[in-house]
Amino acid sequence: MTVDTARMIRVDQAGEYGAQRIYAGQLAVMGDRAPHAGEIAAMAEQERRHREAFDALMAARGVRPTALQPFWHVAGYALGAATALMGPEAAMACTAAVEEEIDRHYSAQLDALEAEGSDPELASMIADFRDDEREHREAALAAGAERAPGYPLLAGAIRLGCRVAIRLAERI
Repeated sequence: MTVDTARMIRVDQAGEYGAQRIYAGQLAVMGDRAPHAGEIAAMAEQERRHREAFDALMAARGVRPTALQPFWHVAGYALGAATALMGPEAAMACTAAVEEEIDRHYSAQLDALEAEGSDPELASMIADFRDDEREHREAALAAGAERAPGYPLLAGAIRLGCRVAIRLAERI
């Protein structure tokens, strides 16, 4: 089986873009003085750097972006705003759930790249970004994500949405 690195790059760039939009929605609702706003802004900055790295890789390798980018623009912002409206813990629950799925996604990509021994540049980038995403998840959990109202249901729904978004962005 040959690893489809173009597909990986496309979906990862879309995911980083979506994460930026989630944080933008959260900050728009919460403002810069709300609990965890500083952490959210720092995470958003890391996601921006991740997206820019994938943007550069897409340009260098001629990888097309997902056609769903306009949808992710709105959906990510709406998810961020909705969870922020539910409260700071729900915003953190959103981050924890998203980052848990991204950790799984990036880990599966790394397994595939390492099994084939291909594309060390992409593998290194994904490994670095996965470490950042794991830190985001741990920070969200430490900030009270699991205290959000209906945490298991909220986190499960967000994780399911992430899995669907990943599959769509890989293909479309």
